[in-house]
Amino acid sequence: MELRTLRYFVAVAEELHFGRAATRLHMSQPPLSRAIKQLEADVGALLFIRSPAGVMLTPAGTVLLEEARALLDHADLIRARVSTASGVPAITVGILGDGTDPAANRLATAFRRRHPGVDVRVRNTDLTDPTCGLSAGSVDVALTRAPFDQTALMVRTLRTDPVGVVLRADDPLARCGQLRLDDLSQRRWFRFPQDTDPVWQSYWSGGRPREGPVVRAVQECLQAVLWNDTVGLTPLGHHLPAELTVVPLVDMAPSRVVAAWKEGETNPLTRSFIEIATAAYRH
Repeated sequence: MELRTLRYFVAVAEELHFGRAATRLHMSQPPLSRAIKQLEADVGALLFIRSPAGVMLTPAGTVLLEEARALLDHADLIRARVSTASGVPAITVGILGDGTDPAANRLATAFRRRHPGVDVRVRNTDLTDPTCGLSAGSVDVALTRAPFDQTALMVRTLRTDPVGVVLRADDPLARCGQLRLDDLSQRRWFRFPQDTDPVWQSYWSGGRPREGPVVRAVQECLQAVLWNDTVGLTPLGHHLPAELTVVPLVDMAPSRVVAAWKEGETNPLTRSFIEIATAAYRH
């Protein structure tokens, strides 16, 4: 079982769609599908239930997802320690979600132009860790969204995005031009696992406890709305399937895209990353 194949599996499990996962991995879909079929043969279990609309994890797939995430995190940490010991200049960047924001792409291009010899390791994380591994010490800098527990962290706001509620397109509320949180008080919401950062959890649940399916990744949020008629919050401007829509919320504070790093950080590459990120998100 290769680490590369596990990364492929995690991408499909988080996107719940082979096409989106292939785009995220910068590869074509046929070799991705073959790799997952080989993985299923290696573990001796079906990992996904496939349909024309996408895929769903089987119980075996759910177990493997948890184990694969832990294994890949540990592998990334080993690689970082070895690179440090070898003297190769390196930086590990944590990115919330799939990192498809155009500003993040501008940041990557500008950073590579300024630091062509640096080993840049990128760690995409799900929605349950808004520090993207920064608090755990597995990344040097995080490109994420606030608010979250900022203990021992420094945060710079790069952009603010208005927030809306994601709904099925045939939901009666989808016809409204705007909504308030009180309009959603009787609805089921997708929510994060119980041990998720409480500051982060409170923001994305509109400031109060909610009932509904537990999710970890963006695509799981969208599938919860599509299949279970739940609702939840999202920054405006994201591309959504035709079956879903977003209605702006007038009484929600904007979501802040931020760069975060540890207090007392001395790595000059981290300081350079913050500087370049500030310029990239200004355009």
